[in-house]
Amino acid sequence: MKNSNSKITNIEIEYYQVPLDEVLNDAMHGDHTHFELILCRVTCQDGYQGVGYTYTGGKGGKAIYSLLEDELKPFLLDENANRVEYLNDQMAWHLHYVGRGGLVSFAISAVDIALWDIRCKRLNQPLWCVAGGASNKTKAYAGGIDLNFSEEKLLNNIRNYLDKGFNAVKIKVGLPDYRNDVARIAAVRNLLGKDRKFMIDANYSLSVEQAIKLANAVEKYDISWFEEPTIPDDYQGFGRIADGINIPTAMGENLHTIYEFGYAIAQAKLSYLQPDASNIGGITGWLKVAALAQANNLTICSHGMHELHVSLMASQPHAGHLEVHSFPIDQYTKTPLKLVEGLAIAPSDAGHGVTFDMELLAPHRIKI
Repeated sequence: MKNSNSKITNIEIEYYQVPLDEVLNDAMHGDHTHFELILCRVTCQDGYQGVGYTYTGGKGGKAIYSLLEDELKPFLLDENANRVEYLNDQMAWHLHYVGRGGLVSFAISAVDIALWDIRCKRLNQPLWCVAGGASNKTKAYAGGIDLNFSEEKLLNNIRNYLDKGFNAVKIKVGLPDYRNDVARIAAVRNLLGKDRKFMIDANYSLSVEQAIKLANAVEKYDISWFEEPTIPDDYQGFGRIADGINIPTAMGENLHTIYEFGYAIAQAKLSYLQPDASNIGGITGWLKVAALAQANNLTICSHGMHELHVSLMASQPHAGHLEVHSFPIDQYTKTPLKLVEGLAIAPSDAGHGVTFDMELLAPHRIKI
């Protein structure tokens, strides 16, 4: 299958450090001053080209770059770009011994997203059609990284989300004294009113007991879900939390293989799955999780990279809410996310719909 017009003839990898407008903070990762963006540009013999990418919260990006440049690039040259799912599987097995999940999943994701871009361009269709075709729009919420904000700044940030057209928001929790979390949640619910969706996210910073205590203290504020209340590897701990509270639970951003999602479904008693195409094996991996969610009557959601996930979420009939993340990757593209009456609209151009503005990105590129 290597002799074809679809043969991969070139792969270019680029690394960027993109500063944030202000320092953002959560309970587990601390301060965020920038995010890393790793681009993967795949070119075929017949001229078709796709751009894939992954991102981090500021750490590990150079290692991902090395995996792409030194390991996956030579492995993929001369392969048939049309064999997207096959190559996804082969990349995983190629590096299986040194990296199941983790950094390897980030690197595979960047390649896979580029191959899907090529697939959709060949079909002359947008990603939302090729990935499932349920709709071209999806519900969305604004996801803040705001634990370091004063209550006044937090509420002003929420007002900004509402002014932009969002009808659902999420804030960070996990302060040393849980009563301060409760006070902030009460203030946000008061601002939102009773009809808007409201989620909270602890970034796996709490023990099982702390998570149960906080959830039961804020249940009256109509919380739509409690995201990552405790360490994501503790599936049974998640299950104990679910048994001890009346708020649905959610996770996914730290699960980097389909097998981890299988364990989570079997043991964690989740209501919402939140895969991130940047670290679950790309679009191929995300769609596998979506199928798993549907088979188990769970709602599929997303984490991060909303400029791409908008198309995936729109494509699925069992989609919940798209996270519009505080890392503004879409502001470095030619088509920033568009909201209409609280719904995010998927791009209609052929391809995955994410076209980076290289002039905007250029000052942040770091040569390795």
